Formats: sequence, C-alpha cells, structure tokens
Amino acid sequence: MIVSSKLPGVGTTIFTVMSALAQEHGAINLAQGFPDFASSQRLNELVAHYMRQGYNQYAPMAGLPLLRQRIAEKIDGLYGVKIDPVQEVTITAGATQGIFTAIGALVNPGDEVIIFEPAYDSYRPSIELFGGVTKSFELNAPDYSIDWNQLRRLISMKTRMIIINTPQNPTGKIFKPADMQALEKLVGGSDIIILSDEVYEHLVYDGHEHESILRYPGLRDQAIAVYSFGKTFHTTGWKVGYCIAPPNLTAEFRKVHQFNVFSVNTPVQYGLADFLEDPHEYLGLGTFFTHKRDIFLDAIEGSRFRPLLSEGSYFQLCDYSQISAEPDVDFCRRLTQDYGVAAIPLSVFYHSKRDDKIIRFCFAKKEETLELAGQRLREI
Repeated sequence: MIVSSKLPGVGTTIFTVMSALAQEHGAINLAQGFPDFASSQRLNELVAHYMRQGYNQYAPMAGLPLLRQRIAEKIDGLYGVKIDPVQEVTITAGATQGIFTAIGALVNPGDEVIIFEPAYDSYRPSIELFGGVTKSFELNAPDYSIDWNQLRRLISMKTRMIIINTPQNPTGKIFKPADMQALEKLVGGSDIIILSDEVYEHLVYDGHEHESILRYPGLRDQAIAVYSFGKTFHTTGWKVGYCIAPPNLTAEFRKVHQFNVFSVNTPVQYGLADFLEDPHEYLGLGTFFTHKRDIFLDAIEGSRFRPLLSEGSYFQLCDYSQISAEPDVDFCRRLTQDYGVAAIPLSVFYHSKRDDKIIRFCFAKKEETLELAGQRLREI
C-alpha cells in the first residue's frame, strides 16, 4: 500500500527519543517536561470519589458547567476579567488538543501563521496538517527577546494567526507589558487571531506577573487563550486543559472540538471543579517552582554549564559551549549515555535546526533528583 504522508518530515519526537534513552541507560530524566513527584492526594481522592459515585459517562461537549464556572471565577480573581462560562470556556483534552483544535477551526489552506522559534513542537505540524503556511520568527540567545519592528515585516495580507507562548517553552522567557502593548499595536484593527499558549501561567518568577492576553481589552476580542490543568496541578497524564475565547471564536472552536474528542474525562472534571474552590492550590506555585529552579541552579554551581535566565515555566536553559563543540543533539545523547542525565537539545525547537550550543533541563523534579543531577553535571 502506498501512503501519501501529510507530515513526511515528522518522525518520533525528541521527547520520546530522549526519555527512552534515559530509561535504557538508567539516566535521570530532566528531558521531558513532567514532574517526578506526586500530585495532590486530595485531588486524587476527589477524582476517585466521583468515579466511585458513578460519574463515568460523557460530560457535556463544552465541559462540565460547574468547572467552567470555577474557571471563570479563577480568571476574574487573577486578572480582573469577567468571562462568560457558557459561551467563552471550553474544556479540552489537554492544552495541545486545544491548540490543535483552534488551528483546525480557524486556519484555512494558504493562511499564514507566525510562530516564535524556538517553539513548542506541536505548532508547526498542526498548521501544516490544515494547509496553513508557517512563518517563523527566530529568537536569539541568550535573551530571546522580540524585535517587534522586525516582526512587522512578516505580516502580510495572508496572515491569519500569530501564536504566542508565555511563559515560553523552551526558553523560560515571559512577555512583559511592553510586549503585549506592542502586539496590540501590531494587530489592532486587523482580522489576525492571536493563539496564546499560557499553560505555565502560574510559573512566573522573581517578582514578575503573568501577562495574560486576557488582561488586554484590545487583544482579548481576537484571541484564544489556552491553559493546562496538567501543568498547574502536576497531572500531565490526565490531559485536561481549557480554552477561553470570545463567543464568535468559541463557536468555531467547538465545531471542530465536538468531532475531535467531543468531551473530556468526566470524573476528573468533577474533581477539578471541587479542587478549584481553594485558590491556594495554584497561587503558591510560583514560589514552589522558584525554589526548585534555585535548587537546580545551586546544584550545577561550579560546573562548566552556563545557565541562562529562566523567568517562567519549569525549564532551565544551559549553554554547554565551554564543555564541547559537538552538535547539541549529539551532546545530549552523550550526556545521557555517559553521565546519566537526559536533557533536550534546543535545535529541535527551530525549523532551521539552529544550534547555539544550548540545551534544556526540566526542574519539575524532587529535590533529591535535582541534587543528584547537579552532582553528575559538575563532574563533566
């Protein structure tokens, strides 16, 4: 049988490859972005309670009404923004499904979509599957800031969407108010849609605040914001997230959502709705992960790795150019095999495979995991 691939250049993701390599060599896995510590026992018990009570059939297509109401309350409390839980909130099977669905609903063949690279690896394939054209704007190490005047040159009559990610995976860079204001000026009065990936909204450090697109009235009416309960509550395997968008965009989003997954895990939605009653369950995450970041930085102090500033997310970039001149993919393989620590090469987040000799570590790990990894990295 001859199969014409829609993604001929796509193979197994580097995250799967490096995690498998880590398992094969018994390495500490700081590659894939998931915690190695337990989720809240109370949350687990809430979900189990609803399973035992028989809440195991389809949830409403748009999501459990109580959960959507709690999300609206959360957004109001965090950002001072009133949203309609009925017409503006949709529960998704994880943030990646939300991103995929938003692109599928709103990008037509030939439409151009601007992404910032290094970029989360699902953006480009999702655009290509729906016939869109990806326009990349490369961010430069070590600060990965955006030159908004240069970005303007990528805007054309075919520009349909701009995807932003703050805090950003993999760089840990966050948008500041000036970035949001520049974006507002760039797209104001146009039909360009902003897809705002905000899955690390609570993981912002050093006194900064998360600049959600929902804070900006000039952007909110043409934006879809995507969030992740998996990232927030250390339950990445549950694959539950949500999207917030104005009613006209939500209506188009749900047209695709209903034929993609239709609805999302019912007992988990009930458990999350109860869990969200206490804002302290997410308000302390910035402090929690700042501590983990700093433990990792202390652990690699004295090594030949040069850490870059991580303002958000649970990723730490490190420059290894004082250790080796080999390509970052090869270096990460050798790091895993010979030294027992797995990381992700940053070149895989660039379509051009740009190699700045920088790799990404995940610090969403137990303290003892981070300290042992640091010990091994100091020996290189």
